[in-house]
Amino acid sequence: MTYAIIAGAVLLCASLVWVLVVYNRLVRGRIRARNGFSQIDVQLKRRCDLIPNLVEAVRGYMTHERQTLESVITARNAMLSGLQAVGSGSLNASSIQTIFGASNVLDQLLMQLRVSIENYPDLKASTNVLGLQEELVSTENRIAYSRQAYNDAVLQFNTDRSLFPASLVASLFKFSELSLFSANESDRVLPEVKF
Repeated sequence: MTYAIIAGAVLLCASLVWVLVVYNRLVRGRIRARNGFSQIDVQLKRRCDLIPNLVEAVRGYMTHERQTLESVITARNAMLSGLQAVGSGSLNASSIQTIFGASNVLDQLLMQLRVSIENYPDLKASTNVLGLQEELVSTENRIAYSRQAYNDAVLQFNTDRSLFPASLVASLFKFSELSLFSANESDRVLPEVKF
């Protein structure tokens, strides 16, 4: 009987240690994913800070491209609103998808702006515009890298969360699945190349 009590106590302690180890691994994974999102957040804010400077630099040259400029500013403001909502603590699947959607819209508008700039030789040669464009390209590369790091962290977390028997601990402590960043449908369409 004493051996049964000792064996039961050892089994209970081992089970509690196992739960703690799995719980801590899930917490660590969630923190890595949030850190990955924070890196995206930093780069998106950097891009949003650069956009007004670029718009001001090209505004005088591109008077009849006003709609493009206004669309870029509107998309930038939508992005900032989403980032501020996340900054106030509402990081969830919906807010992440909203920010990624706004980011995709802004990506497309910035591409339109770059194409428009190509139509203005004086503007294309402006050192201010060239410098700002280089900063935006650099920032876009950082955003892409940050998105990949975020997706890697989310994939690891979601895998850890889903595997049995860790899934028991995940459901017990309500670890919900995190959303991966994915491109929108228009980004997946192959461009038509004509010669």
